[in-house]
Amino acid sequence: MKKKQVLVLFGGPSSEHEVSLMSATSVMKQIDKKKYEVIPVGITTEGKFQLYEAYWQIQNNQWEGFEEARFQYRKERKDIFLIPGCSALLLKENESFCKKAVDVALPILHGPYGEDGTLQGLLQACHIPYVGAGVMTSALAMDKAMVKKIFENEGIDQAAYHVVNIREWEGKSRDVIEKELIGCLEEKLGYPMFVKPSRLGSSVGISKASDMNELKKAIWQAAAHDCKVVVEAFIDGREIECAVLGHYQHSRVAEPSEIIPSREFYDYEDKYMAGKSVYQIPANLSQEMKDKVKQLSVQVYRLLECKGLARIDFFLERKTGNLLLNEINTMPGFTKISMYPKMWEASGVTYQELISFLVEEAIE
Repeated sequence: MKKKQVLVLFGGPSSEHEVSLMSATSVMKQIDKKKYEVIPVGITTEGKFQLYEAYWQIQNNQWEGFEEARFQYRKERKDIFLIPGCSALLLKENESFCKKAVDVALPILHGPYGEDGTLQGLLQACHIPYVGAGVMTSALAMDKAMVKKIFENEGIDQAAYHVVNIREWEGKSRDVIEKELIGCLEEKLGYPMFVKPSRLGSSVGISKASDMNELKKAIWQAAAHDCKVVVEAFIDGREIECAVLGHYQHSRVAEPSEIIPSREFYDYEDKYMAGKSVYQIPANLSQEMKDKVKQLSVQVYRLLECKGLARIDFFLERKTGNLLLNEINTMPGFTKISMYPKMWEASGVTYQELISFLVEEAIE
């Protein structure tokens, strides 16, 4: 049987470049090589697309970041191009170009450019089927401020929040901004608060603010990543996650999991660097609460018209037992310690089977 050609895209110009390398390395190690031929294409931090066949060198940025890797594997780094309507890659070899057939793309990129509809739009224009959410869904889900408004309009419970758009304060001094803004946030949300860039993931740029000085610092830190900042009230709750798989009416959910952070919140190091957080899969919840988590996960998944996969995150308030939606991630981490594949493994779907399902569904 002829192997299907799977274009695995990784890297990209976002601050989550290294996370993508870790996820892509895991995927390419685990993919069923009896069924699929991997075409590993890295996107540099400058946005160049390069075929890189020595994909074991990808993790830890060795494919792009080190001069010895550049020298040793320079013959294996070939510029490639995606052309609208072509349904294939154009590979540059010496001074000529040749076509390389592609059956499906697996874009393992996180954050802006790779997860916000940009890359999805390019693949769509090139008539290449791809794993994951479409252009509109990707763009919406990437914007925490926008998607919170959608959930609010649907009556879905979530933490109290306030959106700060730095562009609205243009022309005013930093002191004036802080004076007007801090008072508003203190009155509306109270301390402590969590401050996040609206359009980043992997906990990049997130801070907890317990007083005025920390809040000022957190706002400007988040604003360095994104002109739109989301400030949320602190929730004293358990962190519950749920994995969803499949297309609209045929979506299914894994058993929910719980994260017990080793720090004040589940940060970048815990997510990708084997931190000290404890994971419970499945989560120690009543059957009634498990069913509620699953039902709400599917509701959110369908509301945003997701496809392929998504991870839905919740808070379960300790005092009230209320379930609050936190956020949705349309391309969750796929490293060996990432929660998404772990939840499916606990539900009887191996890592390799998960990849095969996603690839086959995208082709269909």
